[in-house]
Amino acid sequence: MSGKEIDWNALDFAGFAKLADDPTLSKYEKIGFPDSYRAGFEEKIFSDIRRKLPRLNQRGLTVLDIGPGCSDLPRMLIELCEAQGHRLCLIDSAEMLAQLPDAPFIDKRPGLFPKCHQELADLRGRVGVALCYSVMHYVFVDANVFDFVDAALGLLGPGGEMLIGDVPNASKRTRFFASEAGIAFHRQFTGDDSPPPAREDGPLRGKLDDSVIIGLLSRARAAGADAYVVPQDPGLPMANRREDILIRRP
Repeated sequence: MSGKEIDWNALDFAGFAKLADDPTLSKYEKIGFPDSYRAGFEEKIFSDIRRKLPRLNQRGLTVLDIGPGCSDLPRMLIELCEAQGHRLCLIDSAEMLAQLPDAPFIDKRPGLFPKCHQELADLRGRVGVALCYSVMHYVFVDANVFDFVDAALGLLGPGGEMLIGDVPNASKRTRFFASEAGIAFHRQFTGDDSPPPAREDGPLRGKLDDSVIIGLLSRARAAGADAYVVPQDPGLPMANRREDILIRRP
């Protein structure tokens, strides 16, 4: 850990670009995580991603990663795409993309998705697999999540699949901390007998919650895709309060 104070809840696209250029930060801090939330977990995260995106095991597809960051996770995807003969498009800030290796099959596209969608016209209807991991809550700050899904669906080709992964769901978190398991987890984490945060009633302003996630599923289905909420591997550090959205074009 660098010891630098970072307000993890106040990060946006420009903030991540600054983190990427900061040599005092670890590769996990540069993508908005304390080391304890990612170190030793990324291989398991990638295995979970591969199970949910089986088309990654095919050959010669166009693969899109929106907001890859610069930890080991995008490097694992790069290695897989090279082995499978995929073309890999990476969309992130120029500063973040500079942290990742270059190769003939890698197509780096600096920009904030979905605001950069006009620069991606050549990918429309051509993407076989799309991934957006640990990013949607920042889209909620920088852009419109429904525009995001609309733009991403426009890039998927027939049979294309997309994983919007590691989505913090404030409603799921509230349910967890109201449970016996959540109370025990909170006591272990804090080291005292203080209760978990009080349950909030109604829509959770400024946060992704059940209403937003269910709305995203409805949006994708209305556009002709199949969409599902799927659980994370229970061994992942935030599986008790985060979940994934899987979208597939017939």
